[in-house]
Amino acid sequence: MAATGETQTPDAAGEAARLRTALVLRHDETIHLGNLEPVLREHGYALTVLDTPGADFAAVDPAAADLVVVLGGDMGVYESEQHPYLADEIALIRARIDAERPVFGVCLGAQLMAESLGGTVFKGGSNEIGYRSVEPTVEGAQSPVRHIAGVPVMQWHSDTFELPEGVTRLAGSPEYRNEAFGIGNWALAVQFHPEVTPEMHERWVADSVGELAAEGIDADALRAENERYNAAMQQASRRMFSEYLDGIAG
Repeated sequence: MAATGETQTPDAAGEAARLRTALVLRHDETIHLGNLEPVLREHGYALTVLDTPGADFAAVDPAAADLVVVLGGDMGVYESEQHPYLADEIALIRARIDAERPVFGVCLGAQLMAESLGGTVFKGGSNEIGYRSVEPTVEGAQSPVRHIAGVPVMQWHSDTFELPEGVTRLAGSPEYRNEAFGIGNWALAVQFHPEVTPEMHERWVADSVGELAAEGIDADALRAENERYNAAMQQASRRMFSEYLDGIAG
């Protein structure tokens, strides 16, 4: 499998499970695995990061890796003319899902998963930036998403999607009904950003001065939110992602 980016190996804690592999589809180097990376390492995954702009998707076997993680990005799923590789990425994700192989999507990744399943991604009613409450559904309360109940999580998106057929809605929020969905125990998509570390948050804020000003959002208020909520979110993120990885381990 050819991939741009880098291949990383698990730490000593994952020595016994070195054969597990994760393919990470990354759209922007600033929107990376964040706090999901150490959880993957602890579970014994060797990581291959594929930087999707300019990637040779024809060289990627969609079913080969034990796990595919689809990360976020600034582009919209519907912007395939500006970002033609998105069509190839959607095809890869669909082939992966058709094979019922584990896939985990975050924000844009969740939207790409929805699109691959026949859902429509479109502009939402608001540009949601900051920490927000996302509550699991009844089904979500029986899934790894249950760990974010009552814990404000980081949001940075203005797109949403119709829930595709054949999936289970796992969480929603007052502003966006579809915040998480899944298929069985092997596919999980979340609209929010459980991966964000303090360093990532600061980079995003610093890089988004114009966007924040246009939305009337105070950057220092966002930083204060992050200081208040990020530690609890990272703990919830660790529990959620660990439970998901444990569920696909067999």
